Amino acid sequence: MSESAARMVFPLSVTLPVAALAAILEAACGYPPALLAAIGHPVMWIGALIDRLDTALNQPEFSERKRRWMGVLALILIVGVPLWITGAVLDLGYRFLPAPVMLGVQALGTCTLVAQKSLWEHVRAVGVGLRQNGLAGGRQAVAQIVGRDTAALDEAGIVRAALESLAENFSDGIVAPLLWAAVFGLPGAVFYKAVNTADSMIGHLTPRHAAFGWAAAKLDDAVNLPASRVAALCLILAAPAENRAAARAAVRRDAPRHRSPNAGWPEAAMAGALGLRLAGPRLYKGVRVEDAWMGAGTPEATVADLDRGLVLYRRACLILAGVLLVGALLFMIPA
Repeated sequence: MSESAARMVFPLSVTLPVAALAAILEAACGYPPALLAAIGHPVMWIGALIDRLDTALNQPEFSERKRRWMGVLALILIVGVPLWITGAVLDLGYRFLPAPVMLGVQALGTCTLVAQKSLWEHVRAVGVGLRQNGLAGGRQAVAQIVGRDTAALDEAGIVRAALESLAENFSDGIVAPLLWAAVFGLPGAVFYKAVNTADSMIGHLTPRHAAFGWAAAKLDDAVNLPASRVAALCLILAAPAENRAAARAAVRRDAPRHRSPNAGWPEAAMAGALGLRLAGPRLYKGVRVEDAWMGAGTPEATVADLDRGLVLYRRACLILAGVLLVGALLFMIPA
């Protein structure tokens, strides 16, 4: 390992405080709109790289085998370029700035890769749309956060879609980047976000991306596996006391039946905690996708259930931040 690379391997006394501070900062401030307008967002920068690689390496005349190998090369670059830039910036910073300052720099960088506040705002907008503009308002708002067909959804379908997105994105957008940061610091969060963004853009079973995005989809499944289990645990602990047993039972019974190896865990926990049934059959671009139901409650979700889901989500975020903060304090205090 080179001297520069060695300096990017951080102890838990650094990485846990980075993750804890990032969770607190992002929950309080989110990503400032002025900053977004001025320089964009790190996910947008990674997305631009993915677009360029998809155009350059995913040629229609390539065989399926060659597309798959080109997808592997693309994934190496998608992960490697952001990590190289992150490592170079941190290496330079640690040469000239005190370690406590650089811990703050890592926390600020990590909080840009977490989405607690924006997820809450997008899901809350679905409830606002339903209350103010009925089904049309709800459909328009939920279409911003889900990939399924929304034109024919009734209120129950809109609310279920929003709650499923809330549960899955709690795992992918909050727990996973913070978990990777808790172990590896800012480079861990950057690695995770690069993989996850690649999966969201090219990890689809479409004629163009089934082979090219195969590596991205497989790696995303692997890197999300720990977070999906932690997310389910946070949601179970956040559930009202009378619903925790149902949430645990839903996870044990239903999560393995979901078509995704990871999404079923937080979705089942959310369903059980709220006394609902989530997931099940749905339409994507006119194609009916059969999936198992998560939870043993009613599928007739209402806008009031969406409110309860948002409360559950905030509690789960507080539990996660609290665990990270306690871990940070334990590792920072000398034995």
